[in-house]
Amino acid sequence: MSTMSYDDLPELNVVEKILELKKERNAVILAHNYQSPEIKFVADYVGDTLSLSMLAVEVEQPVVVVCGPDFMVETTKILASDKTVLYANGAAKCPMAAMITLEELRDLKKAHPKAKVVGYLNTSAECKCEMDICCTSSNAVRITKSLKAEEIIFVPDRNLGSYIKKHVPDKEMIIWPGFCAVHQIILKQDILELARAHPRAKIVVHPECTPDVVDMADAVLSTDGMVKYGANSEEREFIVATELELVNAMIEDNPDKAFYAVEKAYCRTQKKVKLGNVLEALETLQPEVRLPRDVIRRAKRPVERMLAVGRGD
Repeated sequence: MSTMSYDDLPELNVVEKILELKKERNAVILAHNYQSPEIKFVADYVGDTLSLSMLAVEVEQPVVVVCGPDFMVETTKILASDKTVLYANGAAKCPMAAMITLEELRDLKKAHPKAKVVGYLNTSAECKCEMDICCTSSNAVRITKSLKAEEIIFVPDRNLGSYIKKHVPDKEMIIWPGFCAVHQIILKQDILELARAHPRAKIVVHPECTPDVVDMADAVLSTDGMVKYGANSEEREFIVATELELVNAMIEDNPDKAFYAVEKAYCRTQKKVKLGNVLEALETLQPEVRLPRDVIRRAKRPVERMLAVGRGD
């Protein structure tokens, strides 16, 4: 590891070094929608976990720097196993993904032997090995409906699980009690206050929000779905219940429309990725994602099954 502290350098110098070294290393930089503006500036592509992980397979560059949480970096390696996949910052570990362990999932399966396991993409590689099929926030309902099993284990997000249960009432759902801290903190009162201030605004909500917030929505959408909805809708005002950085990007991309955010919905995990981390990853080609071949093989199956059913929005 380098002993130099890039965070002490002027930001412009770090950006210039990243852009230069990216060419030298023949690398591509992927940034999640929740990353800060300066990270998005140096990134080649910005999007959600699935779209970026799939993009990593298609790009010609052999080195991939992933600016996002640990589960996103692992998913990229699972799909693009022949490439050198680097954590921009290995300390950016998703709290929700950590709320279900391999042992806990195995115990849950033993307690419900007839159930099929549907797992959010926002989970560890080792947990994916124990799943029947993965899902995203945009295709979770479709994925669950596609299964013949009457009993479904869903991990790890209780709010997304509740959303699925509402739309697939014919299946018995065993829902793990995990949650996304960013969306959990968005309260019904927050949306009511914004709605009183902006009565004409459409309410757009991520399904990781609590059920009482989801019930207020005019549209319940994934992050990429929100971006498309904001750009394509004929409406002019939107209350957007998701991570603040995504709302800021929607404001920037649609200057003729108004988007109102819940300001406290801020992902500290995503913001752990700094320009200095990206530069150091390119300089050292570390930390690299290293997953056993068997884990990659087993974890890839539920992702491929999901893709066979459909990506969603």
